[in-house]
Amino acid sequence: MQFRKCVLVVVTVLCSALVVMPSAEARKEPQVKKIVFVPHDNRPISDKQTADVVERLGYEVVVPPDEILGSREDLGHPDELWKWLKEEILADKKEKNEEIQAVVVSSDAMLYGSLVGSRKHDYSKGEILGRAARFQQFRKDNPKLPIYVFGSIMRTPRSGEASGHMEPEYYDSYGSDIFRYTALKDKEEVEGLEPREKKELAFLQELVPQTALQDWTGRREKNLEASKFLIDLAKKKTFDYLLIGKDDNAPYSQTHMESRRISDYSKDLGENSFQSMAGIDEAAMLLLARAVNERSRNKPYVFVRYNWGSGPYTVPLYSDERISSSIEDAIVVAGGLQVDSPEAADLVLAVNTNPNGKTYEAPDRSNDGRPGEGTKYFVDIVEEYLGKGYPVAVADVAYANGSDNAVMEQMRKRDLLFRLQGYAGWNTATNSTGFVIAQGMLAKKMKREDVDELLLTRYLDDWAYQANVRNVIARQLTWLRGDGVYGSLDEKRGTVSERTARLLSRFVEDNLPPFDDLEQIEVDFPWNRMFESDIHHSVRDTGPLIKVNNP
Repeated sequence: MQFRKCVLVVVTVLCSALVVMPSAEARKEPQVKKIVFVPHDNRPISDKQTADVVERLGYEVVVPPDEILGSREDLGHPDELWKWLKEEILADKKEKNEEIQAVVVSSDAMLYGSLVGSRKHDYSKGEILGRAARFQQFRKDNPKLPIYVFGSIMRTPRSGEASGHMEPEYYDSYGSDIFRYTALKDKEEVEGLEPREKKELAFLQELVPQTALQDWTGRREKNLEASKFLIDLAKKKTFDYLLIGKDDNAPYSQTHMESRRISDYSKDLGENSFQSMAGIDEAAMLLLARAVNERSRNKPYVFVRYNWGSGPYTVPLYSDERISSSIEDAIVVAGGLQVDSPEAADLVLAVNTNPNGKTYEAPDRSNDGRPGEGTKYFVDIVEEYLGKGYPVAVADVAYANGSDNAVMEQMRKRDLLFRLQGYAGWNTATNSTGFVIAQGMLAKKMKREDVDELLLTRYLDDWAYQANVRNVIARQLTWLRGDGVYGSLDEKRGTVSERTARLLSRFVEDNLPPFDDLEQIEVDFPWNRMFESDIHHSVRDTGPLIKVNNP
C-alpha cells in the first residue's frame, strides 16, 4: 500500500511538471540575437563602424537600407524610417528562431531624416511633434521591448568653413557672425556684458540678415520643443533610456544656452533614465553598449587616468565642459560606473590630454611626431598599467580630428598598440572618449582577434588617415586633374581614393607590425569630401593579428 502511494505521488508530480514546463522550442535561446539600430546618418563611423563593434559580440545588428538613411545630399526619409522600423519588429515577431534584444534609435533620423536634416529641414512644428508622438504608440505595441533613443541639441559652428558646409547656405557667409552673436547672447544671460560687448551685439544684430537669423533660430526653436517632448515621454517611461547630446558647441554659444533649457526641463529625471551630455556622434555607440550591458546584467567598472597637467580640467575644442565631466557622463550612459582604483576596474581608460589644457587640430604643425611635454609621461602610464595586467583603452584627445603622432609613435616603438582593449582619436574629444569607453567595456567579451580588428580600424582611420595621409593628399589636390576641392571631391574622387590607398599601405608598412594576412586596402569617400573616409582592409581569418603575452 505504501509503495502504491509513492508511485501515485511520483506520477502526479511528473504530470504537473509536464503541464507547467515550457516546451523545448519555447525554452531554447534564439539562434540569432538581434539589435535594431537606426543611426542618424550613413557615415561610416555613425553606421557601419558602430554596428561592427556590437557584431563582434555575436549580435546581428539590423540597420535600415542605405537609400532611406540620411547622407550628404539626401537629408533622409523619416516617414519611411518609421515604416521600416515597424515592419522590422512585426517581421521578427513572426520568426520563431530570432529575438530582438533591443532597439537603438536616433530621434533626429525619425523626426527630421538625419542629423544634417535637423539643421536644414522645412518641416512644421506640428509635423515634427507628430512624428515624435509615434514613439508612444510604438511603446504600446511593444511593451516589453527595450527602447533606447538618442537625439541632439543643434550645434553652433564657429564659421561656415567649420560647419563643413552642412548648414543652410547663408551660414557660409555669416556663420562666424551668427556664432559670435549667440555667444554674446548666452554670456548676457549668464553673467552680463561689458559696454563694448553690448555695442558689438547690437552691431551683429544689424549685420546678419534678419531672414537668415529668423530661419536659423526658428528651426532651433522647433528642435528644442521636440527635445522637450521626448523628455516628457521619458518621464512617462516610454523609453528605457533617452540621451540628448550637445552637438559641436563652445562655453558660450546657442548650443550651450539651449542645453541649460534642457537641463532645467529634465531636472526630475535621474541619470538612470536620461542624460544630456556634450557630443553626439558617439551617442549610438554608448547606447548600444548600454543595451548589451543591461541585457547581460553587467555593470562595468571604469578607472580613468589622465595625462599630467590640466588633465581632467581640460575643456576641449567643440565642447562647453571639462573632459572629466563628459567622460563621467559617458560611463553612466554606457551602463558603467567610474571607480577610484584600477584594481577594482574592468577597464582602465587612459586619457591623452595636453598638459597646457589646450586642444589643437590634428593638421597643426605641432603634430609632427616629435615628443611633447606629456608624451613620455602618458605612454609610461599606458605601459605601466598594461604591465600590471590591467585591461587598458586609450582616449587620444590632445588633438581634434586625428591622433597624436608622438604618442602613437612611442606606443609603436614599445609594442603597445595591439595590447590595448580599445583606442579612439577621431573627430571631437567627446566623440573619441565616448566611443572608446563603450568599445572598451564590450571588448572584455570579445575574442582577441576581434579586438585587434577593431583596433586596426581605428589606427587606419584616426592615425594613418586623419592625422597623416589626409593632410598630404589635401596639399596635392590643386594639381590633380579635374574639378574638385577638399569639401567636394567630384571629378577628383577616384584619383584621391587611389592615392589615399597607396599612402595608407605605405603607412602600414612603416608604422604597424607586419601583417602577413593584410592583403589589400581600398578607400572611398561616401560623402564626396575628404573629412571622413571609408577604409576597407581585407584580412583572412587566421587568429589574432598580433600575439602577445597579455592577460
